[in-house]
Amino acid sequence: MEIGFIGLGNMGAPMARRLIDAGHKLVVFDVRAEAAAALGASGAALATSPRDVADRVEIVMASLPSPAIAKEVALGMDGVIHGRRVKRFVDLSTTGSRVAAEIFAALAARRIVQIDSPVSGGVAGARKGTLAVMVSGPPADVAAVRDLLAIFGRVFVVSDKPGMAQTMKLANNFLSATAMAATAEAVAMGVKAGLDAAVMIDVINAGSGRTTASDGKFPQAVLPRTFDYGFATALMLKDVRLCAEEASALGVPDKIMRAVLDQWEITNSEYGGECDFTNIVKMIEKRAGIIIGGKQ
Repeated sequence: MEIGFIGLGNMGAPMARRLIDAGHKLVVFDVRAEAAAALGASGAALATSPRDVADRVEIVMASLPSPAIAKEVALGMDGVIHGRRVKRFVDLSTTGSRVAAEIFAALAARRIVQIDSPVSGGVAGARKGTLAVMVSGPPADVAAVRDLLAIFGRVFVVSDKPGMAQTMKLANNFLSATAMAATAEAVAMGVKAGLDAAVMIDVINAGSGRTTASDGKFPQAVLPRTFDYGFATALMLKDVRLCAEEASALGVPDKIMRAVLDQWEITNSEYGGECDFTNIVKMIEKRAGIIIGGKQ
């Protein structure tokens, strides 16, 4: 099958490569020529714009870093909406439900169906094909792309209403962000009291406090002090901010969200949006006056 793929960053590139490895023909575009060229070396055809991609294939996928960029790619002057062949736009980005619904409505006016399909599981999951793939959209159109999405991981069809997969993704990422921030504080407390961080993580993972942070991020990126798990602080901050905004719009309690958001805003401000999100540990360490992991 011929598929368009726009956005070849940390998540998009391995997902696009999995499609190629599965035998599909890709037409790709990224604003960074070198990113597109890397896929071109694997057999993908290179496009000059999102519109060019949408001129050449019926199914266009996109993995983009922000709601604003997703809107521009979908609806901009040179966007997918102006493509001559495109019938379905599968958005793998995290944009929030309101932006997803806006894109859906605009594309529908041009008889293009938007399928909302954010993913979770990180770069490693994108490479291995073990992502959680959340999907919302018209059932017949979701069915038409489900086998393609299954190449990325386990598919969860959460609703036929536009934007609901975004709500699911924001809830998931808020919990991930909270686990990272809370685990950092808990381990910092123990280390300052005199406990060994590695022993703490072993105990937590054997007990009721186990989280995705203690099970994965701390052993892989914090205790060895590489801080290279593969997800940018700015992206985590964006997701938590979108989640807090959605909770506020729905009128549900958001005090914990706001407290977690504050911690990610501080980390982003002090260490920069491009740094790995595990650097939240450094922010906590600085305030506690201790170091977690490494050679003590």
